[in-house]
Amino acid sequence: MSGARVVRIAPSILTADFGRLAEQVRAAAAGGADLFHLDVMDGHFVPQLSFGVEVVAAVRAATSLPLEVHMMVAQPEAHFASFAAAGTQTLLFHIEAAPDAASALAAAHATGCRAGLAVSPDTPVERLAPLLGALDQVVVMLVHPGRGGQRMLDAHLDKVPQLRALLAAAGRDVPIELDGGVKAENAARCAAAGADILVAGSAVYNDRVSPEAALGELRAALDARD
Repeated sequence: MSGARVVRIAPSILTADFGRLAEQVRAAAAGGADLFHLDVMDGHFVPQLSFGVEVVAAVRAATSLPLEVHMMVAQPEAHFASFAAAGTQTLLFHIEAAPDAASALAAAHATGCRAGLAVSPDTPVERLAPLLGALDQVVVMLVHPGRGGQRMLDAHLDKVPQLRALLAAAGRDVPIELDGGVKAENAARCAAAGADILVAGSAVYNDRVSPEAALGELRAALDARD
């Protein structure tokens, strides 16, 4: 819709068929994905394990679209160099996992990547205030990190305007990404809250429709907003 915020869609491959990963990535790219969101989990920061640098490299080989690695890991700095070398453009990690987040952001930038922080549902966005000058992106989690397919915690949409106000006060305008439970039925509400990027996992990779059709549904929901 004319005048509405342009919202990018970042499919998360967490629920993709890894036996057909390149095909699944190409299908989402053909369906209008803007970038890909790669959820790395270590079994420590979150109980789940997902994948590592080899999968990031495989996705890089399958698409020319930008990649972002979302590290749900206990020691994110240990992995920056390897994920950068695998071809990601953006390194995202949790403020809850970084005792010295300023130094970690500097280390991420030193790889040549963009750097951003994620905030879990129980973390107030005010914790980001001292770090806004060093951020290229912020991820607001709308589910507890770890497991795909969770239902969105709608109350946390209020964090987006709160964060936007903090950024404006700091003279910063960086993308705000929403991650968790994004579906066609709530995408417009996410956009209305002020999101710039929507992570869509099981909404894109599922047994109901193809990735192309799923992305078409998401884009239609965004285009139909008032």
